[in-house]
Amino acid sequence: MLWAAISSRGLFAQAIPASPDGLRLRGAELRYVLPEPLFGASPAAPPIKALYVNAWAFGSSKLWHLVRLADSTEINAFVVDVKDDTGCMLYDSQVKIARDIGATRCLRARDARRRLDTLATHHIYAIARIVVAKDPLLAERRPQWSVQQRDIGGLWRDRIGSAWVDAYNDSVWIYAAQLAEEAVRLGFDEVQFDYVRFPDEPKEMMATAIFPSRRAGETQRAAVRASVQLLVRRLEPLGVPVTFDIFGLTASATGGGDLGIGQVWEDFTTVADVVLPMVYPSHYYRGAYGYERPNANPYAIVKRALREAIERSRSQARSAAIRPFLQAFTLGRRLPRYTPHEIREQIRAAEELGIMSWVLWNPRSVYQRDALRPYRSDVRPAVSENPE
Repeated sequence: MLWAAISSRGLFAQAIPASPDGLRLRGAELRYVLPEPLFGASPAAPPIKALYVNAWAFGSSKLWHLVRLADSTEINAFVVDVKDDTGCMLYDSQVKIARDIGATRCLRARDARRRLDTLATHHIYAIARIVVAKDPLLAERRPQWSVQQRDIGGLWRDRIGSAWVDAYNDSVWIYAAQLAEEAVRLGFDEVQFDYVRFPDEPKEMMATAIFPSRRAGETQRAAVRASVQLLVRRLEPLGVPVTFDIFGLTASATGGGDLGIGQVWEDFTTVADVVLPMVYPSHYYRGAYGYERPNANPYAIVKRALREAIERSRSQARSAAIRPFLQAFTLGRRLPRYTPHEIREQIRAAEELGIMSWVLWNPRSVYQRDALRPYRSDVRPAVSENPE
């Protein structure tokens, strides 16, 4: 829940005008509020409009520029790497495994708590992103928890040489849950898990991989489904939203197909609070939805992909809210370049379908102001932002 900050302990705390009830609020009290996204969302909560903030950006002076961007636009949330796909921690974690494997020796923000206070002061909802299965640091330091190489032995590695942990191994997921619990206690408002899956490598590469913790007859789908349930169950007492990043094509797969990575739409949407399909147009294959160049048709691709997601969830008695990741980057030579126009076209596609929450992804955490709506000073929020 977005809430009013009542303290100003942050690194960049400014003079914030007092609201009529005496609480110190920033300019967000002038923010207009749109309906929540479809499926499972609370009608009283404002929609999440977020930026992905990598650990380096969060731990540097760049954070202040992103805070100022949020202050002057519709952005009201940051997705922050607590543990990224290197296995390194954002802050000095006290979780035993993190300390044992050296994940705290490469931390990015020694003053993470103060920086979270800054987000709270500026009314920015803080989401902790935790990468699970792609953790080369954990894989190297705990080889018994890792994917092994057939015949020649040692750790199995993907195309770029990264080792992966064994997603059949319960210890991997318990470690992720412990980090999530710690992040919430530190001050994050929501936990978001990524790489909740098996490697997406060619079949010939996967044929050389051995998963030591796999039980007889156990499928990748069954392992992912059980692990998603474990994470939700472990975090339920904390009372924060538990959310999952998934491939955009997961909503398109039919006949129980798991895309070869263990992800099936219903296994996430029936237990999570929010699912975040990554519907980046540049990641769709040539000819997807009848478009020769999906990347050149951001509005159409996002709209078709999210319409499939809505239809997939419609028949469920209980389904997670849908909050897509949208593309705010240009991928190599796959033109066009993504300008504010291409980004706004994706947002328009989502909002026309009634999905008002979204996250912009740029791996460098660089965002174009013109892609975002400014505050509207003529409309106040539809709901109180005062804490209960």
